[in-house]
Amino acid sequence: MMSNNKSQAWFKNLKIFRLTAHVSAFAEDLKAGLGRHAYQPGSNLEMQSLGWIAPRENGGLVHIVGGQILLVLRAGKKLLPGAVVNQTAKARAQEIEEQQGYKPGRKQMKEIKERVIDELLPQAFNVYRDTRVWIDPINRWLVIDTASSAKADEVIGLLAKTIDPFPLENLYVAQSPASAMTGWLAEDEAPGNLSIDQDTELRSSGESGAAIRYVKHSIDADDARRHIQSGKQCTRLAMTWADRISFVLTEGLDMRRVVPLDVLKDGNEGITANDDEKFDSDMMLMTGELAKLLAEMVEALGGEKK
Repeated sequence: MMSNNKSQAWFKNLKIFRLTAHVSAFAEDLKAGLGRHAYQPGSNLEMQSLGWIAPRENGGLVHIVGGQILLVLRAGKKLLPGAVVNQTAKARAQEIEEQQGYKPGRKQMKEIKERVIDELLPQAFNVYRDTRVWIDPINRWLVIDTASSAKADEVIGLLAKTIDPFPLENLYVAQSPASAMTGWLAEDEAPGNLSIDQDTELRSSGESGAAIRYVKHSIDADDARRHIQSGKQCTRLAMTWADRISFVLTEGLDMRRVVPLDVLKDGNEGITANDDEKFDSDMMLMTGELAKLLAEMVEALGGEKK
């Protein structure tokens, strides 16, 4: 089943992982493995289905441009409102009560509801959501476009079935993001090409978990130091990298609300191409810029911890 994307939109959220090794046959292994787990719409009696789809129309399950790999995981499910199930089960229970002369018990009600679900499933609406995955075998990154740990786990779980064992691990850095962001706020300056933007969250490390948030409002350096001295740490910080990409860094080393800035958009707007060429051009721009950003972010956090 093909994805309907006509251009490669930027990833909005980055869940960042490390490939444990350079894998020369990575793409070929993926092509073989993904085919065994391609998305198939659920049967009439299946509530959920999970599998890979083509990232680009008329393409394969593995889309490769300049050595960079793009995958898309589709999760489909049947939309069966609980109110409809309960209403139908209640009516069915009343019919059975009239026939047998007494109300169905708890076990019988459970069986009635299960039969109702089986009967209604073929009429249920199919809905789905797609999660994009970028694999950079050159720089050994795997990035999932989601802010949800559960959705990231879906991707990693199916990748592990696709290639066993899948060469993946968490990204570990020398300095925790919370400690680094707190230090940047205290100094009112971030290292290298990074700069501090307006949105900030500071949270107490004590039992109270008290938090203060600045939304579309720059935190004054003196205010930041006062909060830090009272025991709070920075858990989210809006930043810009090299005047090219804005994002929010979290204490878990996720990047949220990733947005390419005008300098990148302007540089790519003059390209006249068909949909496929535009898709590939956008993908090359995104992966090239994000690879540089990830490398500089790791350096800003003291490098990788082996």
